[in-house]
Amino acid sequence: MQDNAQHTHTYVRIDGHRVHCVTAGSGQPVLLIPGWPQTWFAWRHVMAALAQRGFLAVAVDPPGTGHSDRPPTGYDTGATAHTLHRVMAALGHDRYQVVGHDVGMWVAYALACDHPGAVTRLALTEAVIPGLAPAPGIFAPPAENKFLWHFMFNQVADLPETLIAGREAAYLNFMFDQWSHRRDRVAVDTYIAAYSAPGGLRGGFAYYRAIPETVRQNRERAKRKLAMPVLAIGAEHATNDAPLVTLRDNAIDLRGVVVPDCGHFIMEEAPEAFMAELLPFLEAQQAGHAHVRSS
Repeated sequence: MQDNAQHTHTYVRIDGHRVHCVTAGSGQPVLLIPGWPQTWFAWRHVMAALAQRGFLAVAVDPPGTGHSDRPPTGYDTGATAHTLHRVMAALGHDRYQVVGHDVGMWVAYALACDHPGAVTRLALTEAVIPGLAPAPGIFAPPAENKFLWHFMFNQVADLPETLIAGREAAYLNFMFDQWSHRRDRVAVDTYIAAYSAPGGLRGGFAYYRAIPETVRQNRERAKRKLAMPVLAIGAEHATNDAPLVTLRDNAIDLRGVVVPDCGHFIMEEAPEAFMAELLPFLEAQQAGHAHVRSS
């Protein structure tokens, strides 16, 4: 179906479970993976810019989030990455570029490691990767802990849902207040509605509860460096250069940048500055394809 004649919403069924995909534009495919607590909608500005520059933007709701189904298992990054790879194959794309934000950065890294023949370029933003970055200490000072405390809370079985049910707005508003620098630009109400839906909290927390398995996998992945070009983007008032630091020993062709005057929700808070870094990186792949066609 069409949404404002710009977005096409599709559902791809993988192992009996639906994955919600939203596409815009045409050309080389770029898979966009959001993090927690957001949905595909976080990429709306990026999708418009990509479509205008000759790309096919494919934003997804990862399993358990948004309008995708919420299976009981399969939330470690290896399983999620494999699901999204199969989604792209079902959409007709055997090679594609990937951009991941927050938990979506974890998944994007796993996807590039596990399917290196499919991922031609990788852009990662606003996270550190479990198993690559040092585990945070439980006695971190408050200024640091505002970005860390939820890692432990979200992993606890059952208790978070019990405490938050009916109070989703209070919990998520706290997160958006703490992590954003330009909060007025973030579609907070859209995400609160998504995670207030039945199973929404469980689906989001499942990625945190799978961290031990994700760490185990990433320790194996770290034995081989990513060979495709990798761009790490941080935000001045959030992770800063941490995305670059977490990948510095794990990619052969790595570059990094920090977007100024911006908080964690970088694609919404500073879309122009974000795209000023992302587009040249992705378009280098387009230029390469054009050269191959003309030679």
